[in-house]
Amino acid sequence: MNSIKTFALLVACFLISLAAPAQGLDTAKLDQILGRPGQKLGEVYKFGFPRTDLHMTLHGVAIKPGLALGSWAAFAGSENNATVMGDLVLLQDEVGGVMSKLREKGIEITAVHNHLLDEMPHVMYMHYMGHGNAEELAESFKAALATSKTPMGKPAPAPKAVAEPAFAKTVEEALGHKGGFAGGVLAIGIPRAEAIKMDGMTVPPPMGVAESLNFQEAGAGKVAATGDFVLTADEVNPVMSALLAHGIKVTALHNHMLTEEPRLFFMHFWAVGSAESVAQGLKAALDKVHTK
Repeated sequence: MNSIKTFALLVACFLISLAAPAQGLDTAKLDQILGRPGQKLGEVYKFGFPRTDLHMTLHGVAIKPGLALGSWAAFAGSENNATVMGDLVLLQDEVGGVMSKLREKGIEITAVHNHLLDEMPHVMYMHYMGHGNAEELAESFKAALATSKTPMGKPAPAPKAVAEPAFAKTVEEALGHKGGFAGGVLAIGIPRAEAIKMDGMTVPPPMGVAESLNFQEAGAGKVAATGDFVLTADEVNPVMSALLAHGIKVTALHNHMLTEEPRLFFMHFWAVGSAESVAQGLKAALDKVHTK
C-alpha cells in the first residue's frame, strides 16, 4: 500500500512540474548589474542607454537622444537560457573596442553600419546577439559597452511629464497608430503581421523587428523624423519609391540579423517638414508593408 502511495505521489509531482511555468528572468538582478531599471514589454525586458553625452546635429537640427541615439539591450527567455539582442550607438573610434569585447564574451556581431547621413559627429550602429545565462550576458554586455563613452551611471530621474505637443496628434491620426511621447520624442512601433523566427525562436517585436518611426520638433512648425522600416525583399522597392515620392530620404538599407525567417531588410529614412506632410509620406510607405 505504501508503494502505491509513493508512486501516486511521484506521478503527482511529475504532473505539477510539467504544469509549472519555466523559470523566467530575474529582472531585479539584471537591473542591479546594468545599473538602471529595465522596461517590461510583454515577454521582453529591455534596457535603454541613450547617448546623452553626444550633441549631434543634422542639417541644423539638434538631434534628441530618443530620436536616433538610443543604444539598447533586450532580454528574453529564462535565467539559464536567455537571449539578448540590441543595437549600440558608437563613435567611430569606439567600434573596434566594443566589438572585440563582445566577441571575447562569445556575443555575435550581426551588423555594423550607418543609419543616418551627414550627421555630426558621425556615429555607427552595431547590432549584436547572445545566448546563455542571463546574468552572464548582462555582465558581458556591460563590460563591452563600458569601453565606449556611453553614460553607464544610474540615469537621472525622469523629468515631470509634459503634455504631448500638437504634432503628436497630427502624426498619430495620419498613421492610424498611437505612440509614446518622452524626452521630446514621439516613438511609434508597428509590429509586422507575420511571426519572425530565428534559430527556432520567435523574435518578439520589441527585440527590433517592428516598424520604428520617431519624431521630434525641428523648429518653425516642422518635425524631423527618422527610424527604420522592417521589410521583406518584395517590399523593399515599393516602400523606397513611396518614400522618395514624398521627399523622404532613404539613408540606409541593410540587414540587422543573420538567420531570421523570413529574411528581413531594414530601411532607414530621414525627413523634415510639416507634421502632416511627413506623416502622409510615411503612411504611404507603411501601406506597402504587411503590418498588423
